[in-house]
Amino acid sequence: MHVDAAYGGYFTLASNLSPETRAAFDAIPHADSIVIDPHKHGLQPYGCGSILFRDPAVGRFYKHDSPYTYFSSKDLHLGEISLECSRAGASAVALWATQQLLPYTPGGAFAQGLEASHTAALELHRRLTESTHFHTPSSPPQLDIVFWAVNAPTPEASSALAQSIFDEAAKNDLHLALAKLPVRFFPHNTWQDTPPK
Repeated sequence: MHVDAAYGGYFTLASNLSPETRAAFDAIPHADSIVIDPHKHGLQPYGCGSILFRDPAVGRFYKHDSPYTYFSSKDLHLGEISLECSRAGASAVALWATQQLLPYTPGGAFAQGLEASHTAALELHRRLTESTHFHTPSSPPQLDIVFWAVNAPTPEASSALAQSIFDEAAKNDLHLALAKLPVRFFPHNTWQDTPPK
């Protein structure tokens, strides 16, 4: 079993997750492999990420070879099984230094930042839900990503308005993201005359 914790893996430290979300995180130790990307919530630049295997011998399936390198040992070499091969380890040093400054401990400063991010997402979802200008999914965010749609007669009109908001926000240095979601993601009758997709 593989766990893709690239985006939300660090939230295992957060104490304010819903019971359902907490149960998913509590199952992670049972995985055979896990991927984590510190450039998402780990305060690192892009390019710092890894996949961890319960059985390190699985690395042989990812091995790449060249006749002029990695001849010092018959054991697997990181250069053979990683995408960066022999590049300098600046990303690893930056991650190590960050972990020294902000240790990954429940209740610590790093965990508190994740909890604050989740709390802010819940508050934004609450405000959007109460607004007559937006539609939100029926369930609150599990981590810190909040989805909403602009109130409009049709999904197409909502999408056009969302694009306008996206463009205007970018002009004001507020960077949002656009996502294509099926209408069933939102409560029934959000758009009255639209068949579910």
